[in-house]
Amino acid sequence: MTVRSFTCNPFQTNGYLVDADGEVVVIDPSCMTDEEINHVVRLVEIAGGALTAILLTHAHIDHIFGVQALVDRYGVDVHVHGADEPLLSRAAEQAALFGMDLTEPRGPFTPLVPGVPLRVGDRTWDVLHTPGHSPGSVTFVDQTERMAFSGDVLFMDSIGRTDLWQGSLPILMESIFQQLAPLGSDMQIFPGHGDVTTVGRELAMNPFLTDSAA
Repeated sequence: MTVRSFTCNPFQTNGYLVDADGEVVVIDPSCMTDEEINHVVRLVEIAGGALTAILLTHAHIDHIFGVQALVDRYGVDVHVHGADEPLLSRAAEQAALFGMDLTEPRGPFTPLVPGVPLRVGDRTWDVLHTPGHSPGSVTFVDQTERMAFSGDVLFMDSIGRTDLWQGSLPILMESIFQQLAPLGSDMQIFPGHGDVTTVGRELAMNPFLTDSAA
């Protein structure tokens, strides 16, 4: 399995292109400008196949800028937790809060169901419901590769903000300690912003977690 990252838009949001046995998926298409979208298209070409799905860790605007452009080009479904579908339908309102324009993505949308494994090529990924940053935040976990794509739940030395619609700090902390921490200290965290880290590093060094556990 090959993972290629890209960081786009004014929020510097990470997206990931994953090639698993010739099946290519994009997690959180943060690409906003034509140049950024074309960069992701080139990554799909480098992977050697057509895009087969878009997976969203959540539906805040910085993670969905490129959704419709990729849907229009490849005709793929967008997989998202149902609790975040209102964010998709209010994409224009979200964007306006930051002085930006974004047309509501039209889909098609496929609901992610936590506990129901997701097939990506020859891999089976666990889908964990990890709310707190948004009501429908999920984390995609590849146990074989020891990789977790966590969106804006957990970062190196930080955690996701909880002052947006239906955000909750207690719920976010519960997601981290009850869903991510049990994955094991060696589990790599591929976050929505910043550098790749591990569960173990964050439990030991992340001030938001160590202060909470003290």
